[in-house]
Amino acid sequence: METPEKKFTQSLAFKGITIAILILILLIPSTMIQNLIKERQERSIETVQKINDKWSRSQTLCAPLLLIPYTTTKLDKDKKPFTVEHTLYITPKELKIKASLMPEERHYGIYKAILYKSDIHFEGNFQEISHLKIDDSKLHFDKAQIAIGITDLRGVSQNPNFKIGDKPLETTVGIEGLVVNANLADSFSKPLTFDCTMKLNGSSSLNFIPVGQNTTVSLSGQWQSPSFVGSFSPESSIDNKQFTADWNILSFNREIPETWSDNHVAYLGSNSFGVNLIETVDHYQQNMRSAKYALMFIVLTFLIFFFVEIFTKKPIWFFQYVLVGIALILFYSLLLSLSEQIGFGLAYLIASATTIAMTTIYFYSLIKQKNVTCILAGIMLLLYAFLYIILQIEDFALLFGSVFLFVILGVIMFVSNKINWQNKH
Repeated sequence: METPEKKFTQSLAFKGITIAILILILLIPSTMIQNLIKERQERSIETVQKINDKWSRSQTLCAPLLLIPYTTTKLDKDKKPFTVEHTLYITPKELKIKASLMPEERHYGIYKAILYKSDIHFEGNFQEISHLKIDDSKLHFDKAQIAIGITDLRGVSQNPNFKIGDKPLETTVGIEGLVVNANLADSFSKPLTFDCTMKLNGSSSLNFIPVGQNTTVSLSGQWQSPSFVGSFSPESSIDNKQFTADWNILSFNREIPETWSDNHVAYLGSNSFGVNLIETVDHYQQNMRSAKYALMFIVLTFLIFFFVEIFTKKPIWFFQYVLVGIALILFYSLLLSLSEQIGFGLAYLIASATTIAMTTIYFYSLIKQKNVTCILAGIMLLLYAFLYIILQIEDFALLFGSVFLFVILGVIMFVSNKINWQNKH
């Protein structure tokens, strides 16, 4: 006569509890896979950063600004006069920038960085400055400079050709970046026109700061998926992997004063805008998103095994569930390693086909029924196809996922209603 303990260990409830415990245990390697993806992604970022550092970092152009030194006379506590040196910053009245990008890919092992060369031309004018007056101060127009702010000066591949009017001027390196000694002692009573062409190398992105009271920027380049970023949106078009973008920013559109002294102004970079040359599809992000569905795949696959075991009366042992669970987890490791070599799409096809084939062949070896095995293969094929579609339509992933899971729950409820839960396994 069977004891109550033996009856319980042979019951469907006991089998369900053991499967549930196994699913919880398999969450541990699933979390380890996600940590591995994060680690590989961080290593990729570090490697790309090393490539960028050897070439040149992302560039932001802030040009040009007119810098005029001045001295202010003050009195100390003994009523003796002393002078304090300051710098007056003046923004252009009109600024027109035209830039063209020539991106290229640079590989280091399995990692890839996006670099670019660019041709930049900007022109415009500063309004007549003879009216400038500062109380108790003297402006030194003969020591005036024009500053060209660049994030990484290593990206300047040749000396810029800078002109004020028709007069070419030499650029040097200063605290503000590239500087031009303007010496406006004889020309401060009329508007100053400037013109500059330069070649600038960078990586990942090119940005601009609209220092002009009226700034227009025209940007073009060969890249099929540019991402326009920053405080302003351009009028843009993409045709045959060639993009163009145009910005027009007025003085009241940005938070930059026409003039200021020393560093009494907020960070200019908060007004920047430009383009990111990034890959829109990051296989590490797709791997991470797919790994987050691991629990759903394990649960649904185990439910199929459980229902088949009940309806066919062929026992599937705990250790065999363990092997299937490990195969489902290893799918994500295989997907990650392959996607680093051949891209996510082909890697997903190979990893999912391998996992489905191995699981269904093993399943057939357990129950020896072709029809049921084909049903399992079809369901797994549907699951992996669903996951791939979800990964491609990120904006509608929640909607499709919710509907799909609702349908799956309905099927499970219908099938479970056919089971006589009072019978022993």
